[in-house]
Amino acid sequence: MQTTDPSTLKHRAHVLQLHGVLANWSACCTESWVATLLDWEEQERTRRSMERRLHSAHIGRFKPLADYDWSWPEQIDQGAVSDLMTLQFMHSASNAILVGPSGVGKTTIAQNIAHQAVLQGHTVMFTTAGKLLGELASLDSDSALRSRLRLYARPALLVIDEVGYLSYSSRYADLLFELISRRHEQKSTLITTNKSFAEWNEVFPNAACVVALVDRLVHHAEIVGIKGQSYRQKEAQEHAKARSGKRKSSKGTT
Repeated sequence: MQTTDPSTLKHRAHVLQLHGVLANWSACCTESWVATLLDWEEQERTRRSMERRLHSAHIGRFKPLADYDWSWPEQIDQGAVSDLMTLQFMHSASNAILVGPSGVGKTTIAQNIAHQAVLQGHTVMFTTAGKLLGELASLDSDSALRSRLRLYARPALLVIDEVGYLSYSSRYADLLFELISRRHEQKSTLITTNKSFAEWNEVFPNAACVVALVDRLVHHAEIVGIKGQSYRQKEAQEHAKARSGKRKSSKGTT
C-alpha cells in the first residue's frame, strides 16, 4: 500500500536528493502525485543501479542453474551449492571455492552465484585468473598497480575463474597473494580451480607464498568438490552422433 505520510515522503525525497521538490515541500507535500513521483524515481534508480552493477560485473552469458544437469557429475553436493546461492557466505566475508576437473560446471555455478549477488544489490567482479594476473603483472608503475589492486579489492564479491589451467611465475603468485590478503576477512572471494590445493605448487612453482596464499583462501571458506567427466565433451559427442545420423538418413533417401 502506498504511504502518504508527509514525514515519510519527505525522508524519501531527502534520500533521493530531490532538491527542487524539497525546496517547495510546503506547496506540494499534500499533493497526490508526490508519492507516485517518489515511487517512479526509486524504481528507476533501482533499475539503473542493477544495470550498472551487471555491466561492471562482466559475468557474461551463462546457463541458469535451473538447467544444470545435477545427475551428470559423479560427485557434487547440491545442498552446498544451494547454500552458496543464498549468499550467506558473503555476510561473514567468507570465501567460496569450487574444485573439480574441466567441464563439470564450476564456471556455470560461479556465474549463477555472481548473478544472484548482483540481483541482491552487491557489487561483483567476474574475471579469469589469466586476465587478472596478466593485467596486474603488465602494470609498469607502483601507482598504477596500487590503483588496480584497489579496483579488484573493492567489490563485495570477486570471482576468479580458472585458477590452475596455466602456470605462473613467483611474481604472479605474489600479486595474487597481495590481492587475497587485502580482501581477507573484509570481502568474499569465489575461486574455481581444477587443482587440489596440494597441487597449487604446480600452478605457482617456486613461489614462496603459496602456503600463505592457500591459508588465507581456505580460512572461513566454503569448499565444494565436484568430480566427473566433462559435460562439454558429452555434448560434443551427442552433436557429432546427431550429425552422423542426419547424414546417414539423407543418404538413405537419395
